[in-house]
Amino acid sequence: MVVCGDDGLAHRLAAELRGVYGEQVTLVVPASERSVRPPVVVRARAASALLDRMVNAAVGLAGNGNGNGGAVGATSGTAPGAEPPGGVRVMEATEPNEAALAGAGVERADALALVYDDDETNIRAALTARRLNPRLRLVLRLYNRRLGQHIEELLDQAAALAYGDADGGPDDGAGFDASTTVLSDADTAAPALAATALTGTSKVLQTGGLMLRAVERPPARDGVSSAPGLATLALLSPTDTAEPGADQGPTLLPDTAAVRNGAGRTTVVLEQVSYAGTSLPDGRGVLPWFGSLFSRRLRWSLAGMAACVLALAVALWLVTGIHPLSAFYLTLLDLFAIDDPAIGESVGRQILQLLSGLTGLLLLPVLLAAVLEALGTFRTASSLRKPPRGLGGHVVLLGLGKIGTRVLTRLRELNIPVVCVESDPEARGLATARRLRVPVVLGDVTQEGVLEAAKIHRAHALLAVTSADTTNLEAVLYARAVRPDLRVVLRLYDDDFATAVYRTLRAAHPHASTRSRSVSHLAAPAFAGAMMGRQILGAFPVERRVLLFAAVDVGGHPQLEGKTVGQAFRAGSWRVLAREESGDSPGLTWDLPDTYVLQESDRVVLAATRRGLAELLGRRGRVGA
Repeated sequence: MVVCGDDGLAHRLAAELRGVYGEQVTLVVPASERSVRPPVVVRARAASALLDRMVNAAVGLAGNGNGNGGAVGATSGTAPGAEPPGGVRVMEATEPNEAALAGAGVERADALALVYDDDETNIRAALTARRLNPRLRLVLRLYNRRLGQHIEELLDQAAALAYGDADGGPDDGAGFDASTTVLSDADTAAPALAATALTGTSKVLQTGGLMLRAVERPPARDGVSSAPGLATLALLSPTDTAEPGADQGPTLLPDTAAVRNGAGRTTVVLEQVSYAGTSLPDGRGVLPWFGSLFSRRLRWSLAGMAACVLALAVALWLVTGIHPLSAFYLTLLDLFAIDDPAIGESVGRQILQLLSGLTGLLLLPVLLAAVLEALGTFRTASSLRKPPRGLGGHVVLLGLGKIGTRVLTRLRELNIPVVCVESDPEARGLATARRLRVPVVLGDVTQEGVLEAAKIHRAHALLAVTSADTTNLEAVLYARAVRPDLRVVLRLYDDDFATAVYRTLRAAHPHASTRSRSVSHLAAPAFAGAMMGRQILGAFPVERRVLLFAAVDVGGHPQLEGKTVGQAFRAGSWRVLAREESGDSPGLTWDLPDTYVLQESDRVVLAATRRGLAELLGRRGRVGA
């Protein structure tokens, strides 16, 4: 794996590939980047020795006829289950030109990630890398989504044409996954931030429109067991060292017998993340509802004036004895000063006429205020909303920039009520908030009263994702002063600073949920999964091992095709979790019965170990985890 970048995402991605997936990584960074910010990964002891091993591995793969290597592939001569040689080789290059990419070994690499902060630099390097190695799996960091779609199609087409022009013919590259994936750090970090605000953890899996997480369930006590979840993923290491097998580590993807025998061990289960709080009224429609037209004080004034008119009409009916409708009509004539003096009428009728005229004078300013408020409401009905009264259990989102806009969209996809706070009236996310009918408080979050206007005292969580670290930290500290038990998630650019802030807040508020994350920390897992292949959906670490989640076509896999779900399950290797539905209502079908027969046209989501997925995809396992 080759990673090229100029900021913290490159270092974090290299650490993810090495630490979670056990891959050999070459990290290409500018000279100043290496000297100012050393990578948070393990360097190889001898760069020349590592290069020799990589060359020998490439020659060995070519000799074995297994040139793909695979996302979970193996180097020749590596013992099953052994740790791969080397670690992360760091290389300095001013820019990712052809010489730098060739020096990093792109021509024999499985995948290349280009995560520079400049879109043009990433595109130029991707075009060069595709020419150097048409079989290379590419992952690009681009913010422009539309441009990214065109770049994906262009580079995939270039790879397909290169396969057709190869000496071996069009089918020569059939075993390679030369896909191109374009990601944005904002898009990849947003689901993790949303999940952290909702559940307190960023270890989530996004698939089929659902958000899933791995949860540790304690052993059953007094005959009461925890909810089983969607599937049992692992049994953690026994806490009792005297128990047989206590030194064997966790048991991944156990079968029913193993789960039954491990009743005293903590289990890791997969469960769906859902929101059980109150929903935010969307306020959709051509006309806003009556309560938003007028303020509460004005509504009470209108109700009082209506009661006065009704009382005058009733009094006129009782005094004169005329028909009630006639009494109401005459009262309105008097109220609106229409010339019909009660000359020659009784004294009671004349007094009521005077009172009706006085009431009409009092009604004029109330009607004028109602008209002005209604006009103002109609003017802002398609603009920004204010937080509704009585709102609670919502998420307060600070900042509607690049990251905040993506987080807002994700939270609304999960039907989670949100109140946004933004200081810039021209922020890019205000249009999204207006379209989604999300309440917005315009103001500086560091000023007193702004968070109170966002109903922070009744909120479920606070998400501070502005571009200024100090603003995020100040907002979190102020919110904790208002609500000490409030769940807070703040975005910080620097990993070390984020760790220090997290530890301090946890020590000051041990009973409250605190998460401090950098965008690179949250985005790296998605980039790493894309480098492993498009079929990889994500990974969950289980102690010192890791579980991969992948979407696989059943056709072409004899371990799955034509077998029941129960027969396809291999304990410790892989397990079918769900089947993708096609047609008018796409989605995932969970809780598949063990008797369901997997068809060639099916596409399934499965959990697997690294070695199990390598075997399933026809690749030689590089790491036996």
